[in-house]
Amino acid sequence: MLWIYENIKLLGEKECIKDSFGVFSYLDLAQKIEENSKIVKDFVYPGEIVAIHADYNFYSIAMFFALIQHKCIIVPIVSQNKKEVEGRIRIANCSSVVKFNGKNASFQKVEAKQAHAQHDLVTTLVSDRVSGLILFSSGSTGEPKAMIHNLDRLINTFEGKRHKNLNMLVFLMFDHIGGLNTLFNTLSIGATIILPENRSPEYIGSLIAKHKINVLPATPTFLNMLLLADSSSELDLSSLKMITYGTEPMPESLLLKLKERFPKTRLMQTFGTSETGIVQASSRSSGSLEMKLNDPNIEYKIVDNELWLKSKTQIMGYLNTTMESFTEDGWFKTGDMVETSKDGHIKIIGRLKEVINVGGEKVLPAEVESIVMELDFVGDCTAFGQQNALTGQMVAVDILLTEDMSEKDAKKAIRSHCKSKLDNFKVPAKFRFVDSTNASERFKKIRLKK
Repeated sequence: MLWIYENIKLLGEKECIKDSFGVFSYLDLAQKIEENSKIVKDFVYPGEIVAIHADYNFYSIAMFFALIQHKCIIVPIVSQNKKEVEGRIRIANCSSVVKFNGKNASFQKVEAKQAHAQHDLVTTLVSDRVSGLILFSSGSTGEPKAMIHNLDRLINTFEGKRHKNLNMLVFLMFDHIGGLNTLFNTLSIGATIILPENRSPEYIGSLIAKHKINVLPATPTFLNMLLLADSSSELDLSSLKMITYGTEPMPESLLLKLKERFPKTRLMQTFGTSETGIVQASSRSSGSLEMKLNDPNIEYKIVDNELWLKSKTQIMGYLNTTMESFTEDGWFKTGDMVETSKDGHIKIIGRLKEVINVGGEKVLPAEVESIVMELDFVGDCTAFGQQNALTGQMVAVDILLTEDMSEKDAKKAIRSHCKSKLDNFKVPAKFRFVDSTNASERFKKIRLKK
């Protein structure tokens, strides 16, 4: 078994997981993994591709590690959309699915409609006698990409970390590289994991107050939602020592609002991709969007303002698409646009695919959003490109108001403020006022393009 299992046993009676089922020690987790390992041997064989259809809880985590111990290739699936679940099981070529009815796990064999030859990458994992992990992209631009990792290698990067007495909330989901990173990191340092039943900002706020959570990893979109919910509550969130943010660009004005609301909390940007794993990074300060990538497991370079990474933990490949996002010599083209400082810090300024082209001029949505969100009466803003007969595209915005004012007055004030801070081609030309933030189930902004 990997070192992490020995680490779990070593921590004994220390609190490990708090979820809707109760409070569990590291010893409880070790015993449940051992119990599950005996069950797993009766249902699956080493190298078998097994889906776990569940989000995080004590029982799904114990099953996850039992499958690792048995050298299976694991496909975490959180979605409750039947078509999406069936699609992922098919693409990954799963032969078994683990489902949970409360505490009880059941194994269901998948009846393949047609025989599929084992993928070469799967064959490699099996011959190397290591566990594997298959994660999926969002599929927002077509069929989701199935990425396969050497899971042993991914987990081994967390070995040797110093134990810390912290309460950490696992916010990102079971099938997200960031969520798995939080899980592995938490178990490696011997911290206590708090697992939410849902991810509404009001509920997460109540968990922070109830369990005195010290570390909150989340997306900028969710953190803004938390600020909006927090403004009308009296919850004590003073236990937070660190908030980490990533997965999408952070508007600078939002970062400053967070710094004002949590003056004693360290705000730290994280960076990573499903293809390369999470990168060890350090922010210049809590009020800065600049960071250094100081991870011994990665190399990086910037090509035409795009960040390229080469990582020891990057995927072995895709099961259902080509490696066109990788260069022949192994560099992954992240699609993230960056600015660099003279002292080696970088700043994520946007995604290449989200750039708005206004008559040949490039507009970054995050820049527009940050300026609009400086206004006190704006709770949230999402900028995106919309078709325009003269300029090809124009800047459109969805606006969430926090004050009772007319849309006409709000539009006038926003345009005036933007004209004082932005070039004319960046000023929003189309407005839509909304009742809630347009976000995905992963709490990332959905940028409409019409």
